[in-house]
Amino acid sequence: MAKVIIDNIEYDIEDGKQIAEICEKAGVPFSCNSGVCGTCQIEIMEGAQNLGELNQEEQDLGMDRNNRLGCQCVVKCGMVKITF
Repeated sequence: MAKVIIDNIEYDIEDGKQIAEICEKAGVPFSCNSGVCGTCQIEIMEGAQNLGELNQEEQDLGMDRNNRLGCQCVVKCGMVKITF
């Protein structure tokens, strides 16, 4: 079981799952939910190595290891601390 921390609130999530639902619940703004608009950009404060690789949508928007899209990220395992 992985852990996502946003605004000091901890959310448990199964390994290998997208974090979109958690991000939305925590107040990250969402618009298209398909990785095209960039509205849900998040900053990874800790645990970037615990997320899956950037997908094509994130690469197209110029994201990097520490700046990702909440609608596209998958947590592999461990802990990830996020801000937005």
